[in-house]
Amino acid sequence: MVVTGRLATAGAVVALFVVFVMPTWLGVAMMTSALAAAVLIDMGSVARPHDVSLSREPLTVVRLGRSAEVELVVLNSGTRTVRGTLWDDWPDSARAAHRAHRLDLAHNTRTRLHTTLTPTYRGDRAAGPVTLRLIGPLGIAGRQTRRLVPARVRALPPFRSEHLMQSKVKRLQHLEGRNVANLRGQGTEFDSFREYVPGDDVRSIDWRATARASDVLVRTWRPERNRHMLMLLDTGRVSAGRVGSPEHIDDGTRLDASIEAALLLGGLAAAAGDSVDLLAFDRKVRAEVRGVGGKGLQLKLMHAMAGISPALVDTDSAGMVRATIQRTRRRSLVVWFTSLDGAAVQENLLPVLPVLAQRHRVLIVSVTDPEIAAAAARRDTLADLYLAATAETILAERALVQDSLRRKGIAVVSAPPDRLPEALADEYLELKQSGTM
Repeated sequence: MVVTGRLATAGAVVALFVVFVMPTWLGVAMMTSALAAAVLIDMGSVARPHDVSLSREPLTVVRLGRSAEVELVVLNSGTRTVRGTLWDDWPDSARAAHRAHRLDLAHNTRTRLHTTLTPTYRGDRAAGPVTLRLIGPLGIAGRQTRRLVPARVRALPPFRSEHLMQSKVKRLQHLEGRNVANLRGQGTEFDSFREYVPGDDVRSIDWRATARASDVLVRTWRPERNRHMLMLLDTGRVSAGRVGSPEHIDDGTRLDASIEAALLLGGLAAAAGDSVDLLAFDRKVRAEVRGVGGKGLQLKLMHAMAGISPALVDTDSAGMVRATIQRTRRRSLVVWFTSLDGAAVQENLLPVLPVLAQRHRVLIVSVTDPEIAAAAARRDTLADLYLAATAETILAERALVQDSLRRKGIAVVSAPPDRLPEALADEYLELKQSGTM
């Protein structure tokens, strides 16, 4: 049972009546009885909670940084009018707006209520209980109940680099010979014949085809399609490090930057006709995508990476390599998103990379903190000099690590968060053009 402010107002009126009109015990008894009768009448006339049915979609999807409306359907299947308030509860991180709704439903009437959600970070948010406060026709008393109406809102990665996709796909089409002449190179697929023109490599002349034709014919090639790529996301504690300025709310963790780059790379590889798998790992598999290609790949990657969060444990690099070899039998491009800090590379990467590099083409992707580069260039005060010396040491150590990896035949892409997706996409296109992918 619940009461409203009207009951307090009615009580005050009753008290004034007793004091000024009938200041006797009989007056007190009469007015108290009248007030109690009004409450009982209101309680007896209120709609029954089990006559109110609630339903909604179990999953709502929205991009991080955008808003979505969650619809709640309320049906009054009873004979009494439903009056009152409905409160749709969501976690604070869902940033729910307009969650309180007024109800005034006649018999067999349906209404649709909308709550606006603007999640503040990736992942799923489960809805809390829906509170129904049903009030009688006098508006002084009623019933309150709570219902569990299961629902979730899933905040997908924002994918701010999506605007780069069109230009990268156009460049890919050029490489495949859709807009310019096809290329010739090791590791490429035969496409067609065309007439020889001065300047063509004589090694591309097909003498058998020339013997059957009246002109000299050369073979044209295009980058291989239907190749395989596996993206490895390191979700250990190093991925929890923040990159960028704390004042910028768009700057996130290393994992957020890696997810952004992985989405652009996955979409580009799908457009190139390659098959793409994803494995998020620290000491166990956190997320996995296998056997999906074409237009549905990018959405599948978004859903898989939406709920990934850094685990505060050291990554088992050897276990990640074992999981990679178990899942990828044929030679593939393995894109490993991790950190290039000197200690992490020496202890975790270098012991296991030779095993992986023997079977696959390995590309290490690391996000750099732009604040370190800014600190290295800032030398206005004595304190800035000490910070600059530390930053220069970090940058020099990272450069040595990259050179060491490249001498071992392992490609490296390292860039700030805002430039990492484009740098990785360009590296992928270079591998396509050179025929190594």
